[in-house]
Formats: sequence, structure tokens, C-alpha cells
Amino acid sequence: MPGSSVYRRSRAVVASALAFTAAAVGLWTGLGGSSPAHAATGVPAPDHVVVVMFENHAYSQVIGASAAPYLNSLATGGAKLTQSYGITHPSQPNYFALFSGSTQGITSDSCYTAGFSSAANLASEVIAAGGSWASYNETLPSQGSTTCSSGTYARKHNPWFGFSNVPVSTARTFAQFPTDYTTLPDVSFVVPNLCSDMHDCSVATGDTWLKTNLSAYATWAKTHNSLLVVTFDEDNLLSGNRIPTVLYGQPVTPGSTSSTTYNHYNLLRTLEDTQGLTTHAGNAASAADISGVWTS
Repeated sequence: MPGSSVYRRSRAVVASALAFTAAAVGLWTGLGGSSPAHAATGVPAPDHVVVVMFENHAYSQVIGASAAPYLNSLATGGAKLTQSYGITHPSQPNYFALFSGSTQGITSDSCYTAGFSSAANLASEVIAAGGSWASYNETLPSQGSTTCSSGTYARKHNPWFGFSNVPVSTARTFAQFPTDYTTLPDVSFVVPNLCSDMHDCSVATGDTWLKTNLSAYATWAKTHNSLLVVTFDEDNLLSGNRIPTVLYGQPVTPGSTSSTTYNHYNLLRTLEDTQGLTTHAGNAASAADISGVWTS
């Protein structure tokens, strides 16, 4: 959407100014009354954010592991969160949690009814604010397909299809991920298939996929005010749901580490606040932003 990044940044400036003014008189209750505790002043306003979700591995299986040299290079050149956690088990509820601030009553990996919820979520909020959103889904049969599974594609990793307020056309195939990164939406999610996401295949396979498919964007993000987020849905059931989360790009302080405890709701809150949004979905409304790793 032309001009959406400029529009987003102007919203962020207005939100920050209002937050400061209200705090000065002790009256800050959150724009729209939905998020009283945390203003958007502590996070950057990147032009593009790309979030990549991997599967079912604990922090120690990836960070520092020889099987994941590329992901570890992102952690070294960007920031790693050493106390990042999934919300629950199994996989699917975690995707809904990160996308909408709630598991939306999902408790299994079973195929849900498309468009069953009209709850606020990251995509609906970004679109309502005049920004742009898309997901890029490896092995999705076609743009907007709501099929439950197809080969190595699984809809359980695509929560956006659960929401009637997110156009199905915004779910694109990974083949549609642009090579001209200036044409990326303001916010996008990349979902590898069941092999590439380390669910059915090895950590090394997923790491190689990440390098092959997103290293060019990561390099570009370093000099174009953009952000790459790499995280996991859940751990392997053996590490208290502690997962790897790595942030990389120009807004990130290279080599930084945060040992603050965060979960998917904190990441959602941070993504919302990078867009200057004045409302927050579900549990993101009471979650703190990720801090201590930004360049400003």
C-alpha cells in the first residue's frame, strides 16, 4: 500500500505524543482505552517487518547448536531473547496466540472452521490503521486456499484463515514472496512447510531453508530500516516451553541479548507497537514490549 509506512510512522508519533502528555498529568489510560500500561515509545518503526515461524524446538536445540549456523549468525549480528516462551501445547494454539493475543479456544492441531472468529488480530488491526499485511505460506496450493492440508502444507500453522476480518487473498504462496523488498507489506508472516519448519525434518534442514530463502532480505533489512523476526511456536515438551527468538535488522543493536521473560503475547504487542497501533489484541493489551535490544 503506497505511503502506508509514512502513515504508520505519523500515527506512532501522534500516539507517543499523546502518551507523554497524558502521563504527565497522570491520566494515561491507553488510546482507545484498550491498553493502559505500555506506550509505543520504546520500540522502533521499521518500514517492513517479516516474521518467520519454526516448529517444536527448545532454545538449547538451536541457539549455540552446530546444526543451525545461519540462525546463530543472525543471533550474533542481531539480538537473541534468552527467556522467550511459547504459551501452551500443541502447535496450533500458539499460532493463534501470537497472531491474536488469544488461543481463541483452540486446544488441538485439528483443522478449524475457516472464518470462525471476528476477534481483533494483528492483520485486522494493521489493515484498519491503513497499513498493509500478507502471509507467505510455503506449499500453499494457491493464494487464498483454505484447504486443511496438501502434501507438506498444513493450515494448522496459518491462524489468519480463522478470522473473518482478514481477507483470504492476503494469504499468499511463498513463491509470491517478492525479490524487490520495497514492495513487501508493512507486516508479513512467512510460514515454511512441515519439512522446512523443522517439524518433520532436521534443524539443519530448517536452517538451510532460512539461509536460502531469507538471507537476502536479512541483509537488505540491515540497511533499509527493516526487521526480521525468527521464532518458534513451542519447544519439544522438555524445556518448559522455552524457545529461540531472534531479532535482526537495522533497528536492532548487533550482539544484544535480553534475559527478560517474554512470550508470544509480548512479541505480538511489540509488532503492534512497531506499527503505531493504538489498540491491541487480546492479551497483548496487558503485555510489555520487548525492550533493551533496539538501536534507539
